[in-house]
This record gives sequence, structure tokens and C-alpha cells, in this order.
Amino acid sequence: MSEAPPSHVAPDMRAAIIQRLTEVEARHGVRVLYAIESGSRAWGFPSPDSDYDVRFIYAHPRDWYLSVNEARDVIEEGVDEMDFDVAGWDLRKALRLFLKANPALWEWLVSPITYRDDGGVARRLREIAAEGYSLKALAYHYLHIAQEKERRQIAAKTTVKAKKYVYALRPLLALDWLRENQTLPPMAMPEVMTGVTLADDVRQAIVGLVEHKAVTPEGAPVDRIPLLDEWMDEAYERGRAYADIAPVRQTEREALDTLFREIVLGEGG
Repeated sequence: MSEAPPSHVAPDMRAAIIQRLTEVEARHGVRVLYAIESGSRAWGFPSPDSDYDVRFIYAHPRDWYLSVNEARDVIEEGVDEMDFDVAGWDLRKALRLFLKANPALWEWLVSPITYRDDGGVARRLREIAAEGYSLKALAYHYLHIAQEKERRQIAAKTTVKAKKYVYALRPLLALDWLRENQTLPPMAMPEVMTGVTLADDVRQAIVGLVEHKAVTPEGAPVDRIPLLDEWMDEAYERGRAYADIAPVRQTEREALDTLFREIVLGEGG
């Protein structure tokens, strides 16, 4: 097992999360292969009262996969008294989503906060994704988030929750990364910002907003920032134009079948 250095997770909370994953394994009779932090802590802009979004990929014993009927392939524990929101996907479900270039799964694979990484599953999937994950699928995903889930929520408002503002910026920065680099984007927004072209005043405004969010509650409002509003409009148009021409790539199923058999059957191990 290897564990990444903590980031935005205190050591005592990290230990509690790892213990919680051990309890999940015992309760559900599974093996957690890979577990990470998702959400604002992994994106690089948590608030003091942000919860912990723990996501994981797990495997059942071999015979579970040999049933005629397919059983439930997700574990959802919900939010507990420690603000741990714990949920995971079965390995086969995760690999099927991988074939579709699922954006959430990609972000799991590159989360900067790792709680469990057994057997190199994430490393193998990152290697396969580098050649086969569809940039077009990711581009349209981030475009959808920017338009439907975030930009409309802050439109025509004089004050906006800092959380909503930053959530609107994140997918637009990811779109710029895709367009400029033609590679899969990192998950953490500060890392994305190092790889895209930003005017100094825009960069400083984003950093200031993130710093403000880091010391205020999740629902705290901020005044509109015209500089960022203008940048978001321009970034959205750039992203929309790029999504139309972004490369379509396809993962080879055989590589995922091989990985699945190695984990479930122990082949090649």
C-alpha cells in the first residue's frame, strides 16, 4: 500500500478516514483497491467547514462476479457525524465507465489526496487513459458544468457565494488546459492554473478568491468581480469552440479486461 502526503486533510482526520475504509471492507466483504479525496479539498479550494468527499474503487471476491444476476455495484455510506461522505464503485463498474471516458473517474485517478492505493490499479489506469481517454468527452463534460451547473447559478446576481464562483471557474480552467495542452487535465485547480495562459490580473483575482474561500464558511457571499466575469465569458466561448474539434479517442477493451482478470482472478500477479 502507498499513501500520498496529506493535503488539506489533518493527520487525525486522515487516520479516521483510513479506519473508515477498513470498516467498509469488513461490512461489505470487499477489498478497497484505491481511495481518494474528491470535491473541494482535492480541487484545492476547501472552506473551513468543507466536508470530506471520500471516493473509492473496490473489488469483490471472485465468485461475486460469477453470478447470473448482477448485484448492486456501488457502495454509498452517506455523510456521517464526522462529515465523511463515503462512496465507491465496484471495479467492473469503474472499468465500464472508463471505457466511456467518464470524467469523474479520471478526476479520481489524479486526485492529489490518496488514502489507499493497493496493487497499482490507478497507475495502470492512468497509463491506459493517456492513450485512450477521449478529450472530446471531457471537453463537453466541463462545458456542461460551466454552463448548466455553475454559470447559470451566478448569472444576474450582485453577490455570489464564493463556493459558486470558484466552482464556475474550475471547469473553464480545465477547458483551457485541454485546448492548450491536448492532454488530460490535473484535478487540483492550482496545478491546472500553472499550465494555462492567464493574464496576471486574472490569476491574482482567482488566487484572491480561493484565499477568501479558505477562511470563510461555505455559504459566505462575495461581490461580483467584473474581471473574472469577463474572463469566464471568454473562456466559455473558447471552450465551446474547442469541444467541437477536440480529438475523439477510444480505450482498447482488452487492456481493461486484462487488468480486471489480474485483480479478480489473480492472473499475472
